[in-house]
Amino acid sequence: MNNNIAAFNALHQQEQVLCLGNAWDLLSALVLEQAGFKAIGTTSWGVANTLGYKDGEKIAFDELLTVAEKIIANVTVPVTIDVEAGFASDAGAIAENVLKIADLGAAGINIEDSLKQQAGLQGLQAHCQVLEKIRLTLDSKGYQDFFINARTDTYLQLEQPLAETISRGQAYVNSGASGLFVPGLTDTDDVRAVVAAIDAPLNLMSLPNLTDVQALQQLGVKRFSIGNALSDATIAFMESQAKLLLAQQNSAGLYDHGEVKTAFK
Repeated sequence: MNNNIAAFNALHQQEQVLCLGNAWDLLSALVLEQAGFKAIGTTSWGVANTLGYKDGEKIAFDELLTVAEKIIANVTVPVTIDVEAGFASDAGAIAENVLKIADLGAAGINIEDSLKQQAGLQGLQAHCQVLEKIRLTLDSKGYQDFFINARTDTYLQLEQPLAETISRGQAYVNSGASGLFVPGLTDTDDVRAVVAAIDAPLNLMSLPNLTDVQALQQLGVKRFSIGNALSDATIAFMESQAKLLLAQQNSAGLYDHGEVKTAFK
């Protein structure tokens, strides 16, 4: 049994918010681990960008498996993988994809309820069936405590999302989800309402107006994800440095940083 599964679950039960570092390749995962993050997640956006694609299941599932395998094999902290909507169209195939992730040694996944071919959310019953199938498949293979983080995109797609978020969150937990992830949720009163209504750890995502981890801890949030913010910041830094180098015809700006601390094999 993967001991990191138990460790990852425990990180969601502590008083302190689990601050999840989101990596997009092995290098970024090593940097995050050695900086002190207790767990690492992948950012589907960042992984796709690294491979030359936009987000939204544009990459092949085997490409995601390759990235996941490299990260999991080379870090010691728990790793959770963003599988977007599961890279398949039916519950059985999605569950088999998640099982492949678990077999690599991952501690958990994120799986979302957005439609991939058009705007909108999966039907509630249909998505609950997906979660149920994932949980049954994992349980049958000895992964009873594998962390299924059910992401709902209500706050990204609906004008009045609170009631639907609570309804979906409760249904997802009853269908086998270990936690609820609500990107786009920033309103303090809404956060309190979701925490009170859902019997599972709440995960929020960093946004320009949602950055204070200590404030979220006071609201009862248990997990805080960087999402694609760090990968975007890294890309933006490279873009600015590349343009500066060409404009100035001088590479001096590339040395305006401290010593690289990340240890490699």
